[in-house]
Amino acid sequence: MSPEPVPLRAPLRRADRARQVADVLRQQIHAGAFEGALSPEHELAAEFSVSRNTIRDALALLKDEGLIERAPKIGTHVAQRKYDHGLDALLGLKETLRGHGEVRNEVRAARRLLPPPAVARKLRLEPGAQAVYIERLRYLGDLPLSLDLTYLAPDIGDEVVTRDLETNDVFALIEQISGGPLGSADLALEAITADAHSAMTLQMPEGGALLLLERLTKLEDGRPVDLEYIRMRGDRITMRGSLIRPPEFSPGAEAGIDWRLI
Repeated sequence: MSPEPVPLRAPLRRADRARQVADVLRQQIHAGAFEGALSPEHELAAEFSVSRNTIRDALALLKDEGLIERAPKIGTHVAQRKYDHGLDALLGLKETLRGHGEVRNEVRAARRLLPPPAVARKLRLEPGAQAVYIERLRYLGDLPLSLDLTYLAPDIGDEVVTRDLETNDVFALIEQISGGPLGSADLALEAITADAHSAMTLQMPEGGALLLLERLTKLEDGRPVDLEYIRMRGDRITMRGSLIRPPEFSPGAEAGIDWRLI
């Protein structure tokens, strides 16, 4: 018996196709698929099986994002690429961007303070206990990439602020001080817009896209010692990770099928 035919739906609008093309081209740009210049419009139209007008709409989207530049008789060129920041490994920014250039830190604050109650609870501090607060503007070369607000457990933080914060990741310093490796971290990532102060600090347009990462990092024994609120430039950083499908959602899981070899 032949399968039921797939019901026809209304054709996609040109704007929908342009977004689809822009999504693929964006990732190709970040992956370095184009050596400076993108393929000509007619080649892209053939590759994606769309009209040249759709390609122009897609390129206009990428131009508005600041990823490409276009000029008559010159063509379309890559303006900037993003840097990958992993979500599946516990690394500091210097460790993450190793090989891309020098990461340096402008320390804007480093002191003890009474943290907000929500912060104290996450760090498991006693009522009235202080935390060590560090604020850093982090650069890759001369490019400001992130604004990091860090709260540390006081016994760790008091020692961290005596170390070289301009050139080191806090993660590396915590491991040196604690004498053991970090264990794990809980994180939340969301998109926000840049307020006037953050935009000025990060040298980006007010209202531009920021990635806000909240990360609570623990020692190997599970003790939380480092709570960070990190504002990263959405136009210069891409978050990437590798995910595994949980076994309970795999086919046959509800039937109790065990696929292990015995």
